[in-house]
Amino acid sequence: MKKHFSIYSIILILFMTSFSCQSSGDQEKKESSIDARVDSLLALMTLEEKVGQTVMYTSTWELTGPAPANGNNAYRAQQIRNGRVGGMLNVIGAKGTRSAQQLAVENSRLGIPLIFGYDVIHGYKTMFPIPLGQAASWNAEVARIGSEISAIEAASSGLHWTFAPMVDICRDGRFGRIMESAGEDPFLTSVMAKAWVNGYQGDDLSDQYSIAACAKHFAGYGFVEAGRDYNTVDISPNTLYNTVLPPFKAASDAGVATFMNAFNDLNGVPATGNAHIQRDILKGEWGFEGFVVSDWGSIGELLNHGFAEDSAHAAQLAMRAGSDMDMESEVYEYHLQKAIEEGKINEKLLDDAVRRILKVKFQLGLFDDPYKYCNEVLEKKNLLTVENLEASRDAARKSTVLLKNEKNLLPLSKDVNSIAVIGELAGSKDVPLGNWRAQANKNSAVSLYEGIKNALGDRTSVEFAAGYQLIEGNRTFFDTLNFAEDDGSGFKEAIRIAKRSEVVIMAIGEDCFQSGEGRSQADITLKGRQLELLEKIAQVNSNIIVVLMNGRPLAIPEVHQIAPAILESWHAGSEAGNAIADVIFGEYNPSGKLPVSFPYVTGQEPLHYDRKSTGRMVPENDQYDMVFWSHYEDAPNEALYPFGFGLSYTSFEFNNLEVIASENPGKITVSVGLKNTGDLEGTETIQVYIRDIAASITQPIKKLVDFKQIRLLSGQEDRISFTLDSSDFGFYNPQYQYIVEDGKFEIMVGNHSNNLISQTVEVKF
Repeated sequence: MKKHFSIYSIILILFMTSFSCQSSGDQEKKESSIDARVDSLLALMTLEEKVGQTVMYTSTWELTGPAPANGNNAYRAQQIRNGRVGGMLNVIGAKGTRSAQQLAVENSRLGIPLIFGYDVIHGYKTMFPIPLGQAASWNAEVARIGSEISAIEAASSGLHWTFAPMVDICRDGRFGRIMESAGEDPFLTSVMAKAWVNGYQGDDLSDQYSIAACAKHFAGYGFVEAGRDYNTVDISPNTLYNTVLPPFKAASDAGVATFMNAFNDLNGVPATGNAHIQRDILKGEWGFEGFVVSDWGSIGELLNHGFAEDSAHAAQLAMRAGSDMDMESEVYEYHLQKAIEEGKINEKLLDDAVRRILKVKFQLGLFDDPYKYCNEVLEKKNLLTVENLEASRDAARKSTVLLKNEKNLLPLSKDVNSIAVIGELAGSKDVPLGNWRAQANKNSAVSLYEGIKNALGDRTSVEFAAGYQLIEGNRTFFDTLNFAEDDGSGFKEAIRIAKRSEVVIMAIGEDCFQSGEGRSQADITLKGRQLELLEKIAQVNSNIIVVLMNGRPLAIPEVHQIAPAILESWHAGSEAGNAIADVIFGEYNPSGKLPVSFPYVTGQEPLHYDRKSTGRMVPENDQYDMVFWSHYEDAPNEALYPFGFGLSYTSFEFNNLEVIASENPGKITVSVGLKNTGDLEGTETIQVYIRDIAASITQPIKKLVDFKQIRLLSGQEDRISFTLDSSDFGFYNPQYQYIVEDGKFEIMVGNHSNNLISQTVEVKF
């Protein structure tokens, strides 16, 4: 112990000497000081200690109790004491993280602190809408505030690092992890990516409540074949550079501390062993200075891909490719040192990886106070606060999308005499929490039924019937879901209360564990007998408000035909029921827009608005009875609900679009009039799309380049302006160079991707 503190004191003196030369307000000097401290520590480290920093364990024993005396856990505890572990995941709670940190700091030779990571995806204790739902707000502040509060709760519980945000472009609703994404569009995802990173990390990683963010999954994971998790990805460089990479670049530019690579192979090379994307692009072209962590066991999975001969070979391939930290495959732990000693890996590659890991730890302030996050007082104070829950409620309101509202059934008057709330999902206090729920308390959400009753009090008769049964048996992150063999016995009560009620509010969609990692589906229609019950309810009551709860786009044309009003609420988090009730009763005028296209049928997937025109996209002269054009014989080409779509309780009118090419080369000014033509105050999202009419590389028929939200009173009008520059008009060519070409461009403005007014302008750059 004396030896440890003696050396540790020397290190601190060296570090604090270099640290004192910088002013607290000078970020450049601070970074320079951290670099000097990292180099000083690295010079003192043995090869074994360096390898140790690349090793990440999961928690497999109770860390608040005595360290295990035998077995694999005893070995792992000793490795931590010996300074042979750099980080841990799934160690949670201020007490548990303090105990684990003590093993490392108070026993190892150099006292290097561990970094603790956890999947804080859309909340820690307080759950916010799933990321796909947050993206439906089209509001960067919703994302930033949600991740900021998540960071406060996580940091108060001893955590330093979240494995979020996921910024994969996801165009296939079958893919289970689409719920973690911001949807199908690179621009919208880039906006949300920056907001999420800023929320988690704040202005300074050393802040008490900042945690390191992690952009994942690098790269191409959202393009897995058949929408099946962990599957192969084969895309062109054109798609990689112009569609997949922009949100990751946005996260890197926002200063994200870490990246996580992906399970998939990418054009034949597994992402974990892909030097082109990790070393050439990320650490090279982009100048990323943080570290790259593997996904769970993905370095070991290089064997499964048929890319590595054995684990030793996998260690060499991953380290050469730029994977800095090995999460739970034990490949670096057992094989990296030998590979370096035998000259199979240059030690400089290991030094680079360790330098990156140590730098993030210094930025987090862990060397100045390894226990700064281990505060049980703050843990009790900052979790599930009234303020956090109100923020969750506000985020859920803003994430709700109004998909249909025939005869202005919504907003519903609170003077309604009777309401039937129907659906197993409507009564659930667990489903709204969503998948990837961190440390949320089971059954802690406000159910839709509760939200309706809370909004109305005793003034209205509100009856509930589950009606259908969706899932039976265990339903957790780790369980295989079993869909219930519903005998329809609940139909009778649901029909009875629907028949005698003035209005029906019926929740349908998905259990929260139908989406998420490992939850891909071949069919994204409604499961069980939900649709059948809806049809029967419609026979006795036509005033039906459908509330969708789901983690992916659904193919629901029958629901669109039957229900006069449809709200998309996603899995909306802790305050779901109250937030949905706010929208239903007009306390909040819905402003959400879809971040992903909803198909008519599953067979349209993958479906996205920014497709290419092809040589035969539309029949000549609109002769749709002609067969030789790109279409389905049994389904439309278009989405049931297109990207960017979302209604309001008021109405908006666009007019007088002006597109002016500036005298400054490459500058375009776009302005449009917007008037609230309805009876209520409301928020509209003005979306700007462009089309390059003729380019050296074929371009999408339209792509989103900007958007703004504006709130207008009834009858109010305003003029909204945008300035587009050359970066909005360019693309990557086959030589991976970003180029901008002169030419004609169609500029389109509207409130969703299929409702646009346009002008064509010639631009010189």
